[in-house]
Amino acid sequence: MTAELVRGQNHPLDRTRVEIRISAGGPVMAGVTLGDDQGRLSGTEAVAHPGAPRRTGIEVPRQAASEHRVAVDLDALADSVHRVSVLLALATGTGSLTGFGAAAAPRVAVTGLDGTQLAGYTITGLGAETAVVAVELYRRQGAWKVRAVGQGYADGLAAMLRDQGLAQAAELAAEIEEAVSLGQARAVQSPVAAGRAEGPATAPADAAAPVDSHTPDTAAPADAAAPAAGGPIDYRHPKRRTAKAPAPAAAPSDAPPAPVAGDAAGWSMEERLYNQVWGMFEDLARSVAAYRSACDFAESRLEQELDKALADPRDRLGTAADGARATARDKHAALITQARAALDRDLAQLAAESEVVEPALPPAFARWSAPVWQGYHVPLEPPMALRLGDLHLPEVLDLRIPMLVRLPLERGLWIDSGPAGYAHGPGPEREFGRRELGSALTDGPPDEAEVRRLALDTAVAVAARLLAVHPAGTFAVQVVDPGGTAVSALAPLLETGALREPPAAGAQGVTQVLEALTRRVDLVQMAVRNRAADSLPPDIDTAEQLLIVHDFPHGFDDRAVTRLRYLADEGPSVGVHLLMVADRAQAQEYGPVLDPLWRSLLRITPVPDAHLADPWVGHAWTYEPSLAPQGSQVLREVLGRLAQARPAHRH
Repeated sequence: MTAELVRGQNHPLDRTRVEIRISAGGPVMAGVTLGDDQGRLSGTEAVAHPGAPRRTGIEVPRQAASEHRVAVDLDALADSVHRVSVLLALATGTGSLTGFGAAAAPRVAVTGLDGTQLAGYTITGLGAETAVVAVELYRRQGAWKVRAVGQGYADGLAAMLRDQGLAQAAELAAEIEEAVSLGQARAVQSPVAAGRAEGPATAPADAAAPVDSHTPDTAAPADAAAPAAGGPIDYRHPKRRTAKAPAPAAAPSDAPPAPVAGDAAGWSMEERLYNQVWGMFEDLARSVAAYRSACDFAESRLEQELDKALADPRDRLGTAADGARATARDKHAALITQARAALDRDLAQLAAESEVVEPALPPAFARWSAPVWQGYHVPLEPPMALRLGDLHLPEVLDLRIPMLVRLPLERGLWIDSGPAGYAHGPGPEREFGRRELGSALTDGPPDEAEVRRLALDTAVAVAARLLAVHPAGTFAVQVVDPGGTAVSALAPLLETGALREPPAAGAQGVTQVLEALTRRVDLVQMAVRNRAADSLPPDIDTAEQLLIVHDFPHGFDDRAVTRLRYLADEGPSVGVHLLMVADRAQAQEYGPVLDPLWRSLLRITPVPDAHLADPWVGHAWTYEPSLAPQGSQVLREVLGRLAQARPAHRH
């Protein structure tokens, strides 16, 4: 089962031959030290580095690079080796980075030889450090585990080696830097430094979902693709593989290559499909940005030419004036037609790609109406991402991009049950959303009661999907329903046993649930900090938890609100996630004290609404929730299969 680790957390390894896969925002040196049960090094022979890349059971790369693979055979190690530490360092002369904080956070993944990820760790919080112990594999009671370390050293590689008890730390650090400098010409540049050249780079592990366009998080990332000086803008996705050009002997053809599902970089089909979806998302964003820019230019040029032609009052009447107006409008129409033709060409290619990608998506990425759910089996490990809904732009209503968010969730969700959540857009867009939601929407904008019902249906669909894509027994759902009004909507969860306990009702029920989850967060955080995860009390459920809060703020006093904010801030790092179904306007009685809570959550809506922004050009995308088709029993069938697997999981 894949585990996403936080600093200090450990995870058991079920195999002894593994790879350590490293990605960073610039060239780094990767090495390995072999320590005893105290983590001390016996000498320089206990360090694998670019100058000595092979040690018994270990092989590391020979030069600095932005991506590495380190091979580890734990069975081949000497019995005296109890700790295998993976080191990263910024060697001098390999780039302009002066500290890890000047680039994207490095990421380390422990995988099987087939690429199956066992554990991953993104090393956040680094600043001026130039060397870091990323992770360590350590022996405990005859078994091996991996621990996320993230210990940085501002004084560099020598200080790190000295901290592990190596007397010749300074000499060895100089030797390593010399070996790296000799191989510097062969160093692999980062995607940013290489001008985003095509290659095996994958989407960043911490790629964010679209963000609420009403928050300040909508700025494009600093490494967004930029045009070369004086050259045209290239709107192709910088990290996606492009089809090879036909051989010279082949017949010339202007037809684009046939799309293929999974035609993106990645270590597994799931990762390739994830990266492909994100590539489609960026392609559509940039194609529409180019079209809108061309239209703006055409409008500006039309105004300028009309102003110029009619600047002299004596020329505003007569055939000359009519001809000038007609010429300016013809040029405007020609520019718009040219821009639309370019957009239609891109849309046709993206639509063709969507037609082959959608049927190939695994359950976690697929719509509830997809046939893949009919053959659903309880997974053995959680997926890398989850589909929360679909996104589209008004220029192309029928092309929807799956909205995928990475797992485990880094922030909670807020399903806006207020009437303001409905997008009162143009007729065609409103009709598109109605067609996708089936008969859930009546004629005209939904009333307040209908939006509340749809909001709870959306929460149930999200909870069911989270349960379905996790192994049996590793994910649990709790519900707080102070007013007791959510029972009918929760029927799929209650009747299948997916909801282990009835919804907590009343102020007392709210207090009990929040106290229990707050205690869990506190204890797990302390266990992680002290590396004592095996010492948790037996009554602590280590499964990930999703808390659905319905009808907020009814039943919440000031203390309960404080606990709720604490869970929203601290819970995701230790597997406690918040899903609120609430109308923000009704919570205004608490004043600005709740503003940080709303900002910490990802807002989604139960009906189509244009409120999410992409991270590239900042378009306002219309979001549609992922709901089961009207009359479908797919939720109950999937949750029923999960319930059947749960007793087997217990034994």
